[in-house]
Amino acid sequence: MAKPVLQIIVGSTRPGRVGRAIADWFRDRAEQRGDFDVELIDLAEVALPFMDEPHHPRLKQYVNAHTKEWSATVERGDAYVFVTPEYNHSFTAVTKNALDYLHQEWQHKAAGFVSYGGVSGGTRAVNGLRQVVSTLKMVPIVEAVNIPFFPQFIGEDGTVTPNDVMNQSADAMLDELAKLTGALSALRAA
Repeated sequence: MAKPVLQIIVGSTRPGRVGRAIADWFRDRAEQRGDFDVELIDLAEVALPFMDEPHHPRLKQYVNAHTKEWSATVERGDAYVFVTPEYNHSFTAVTKNALDYLHQEWQHKAAGFVSYGGVSGGTRAVNGLRQVVSTLKMVPIVEAVNIPFFPQFIGEDGTVTPNDVMNQSADAMLDELAKLTGALSALRAA
């Protein structure tokens, strides 16, 4: 039986960002566990323009090739982890745009969060994301990875050196994602 697909979505496209390095660390952690087939989705590479579809996403009547490709990518996922910085007490516009492009593709799937920032570790960004994903009928989990003062974990080579709290938080979140993904599969099949 095939493993469920976990898509890790990098929510920052800013030059010089560390989101990709944090996502790479989390991807490696998730792959080591073996609960999921893991895909890394970098919104900088997806490069969606601001919403340009003439029909509401709920109708799934996409006209643009980039939307059809994005739909196929998200449709293949069974669970998601959003790797997000905190910009002005919220998550990024590029993440909101990527979520808003689609509707049915997100439904009845679990969502986890890895956030990073200053003193708050991106928790305010995650609070905003929880509301949005809930509206899309996703199921946000409580367990999360919050990385305050993130530069201390980024080495000179640009890779992440996690501490025990980060690793334990990642494992707790992955445990819950695996349980919930299995439970939600019946809803997706219906």
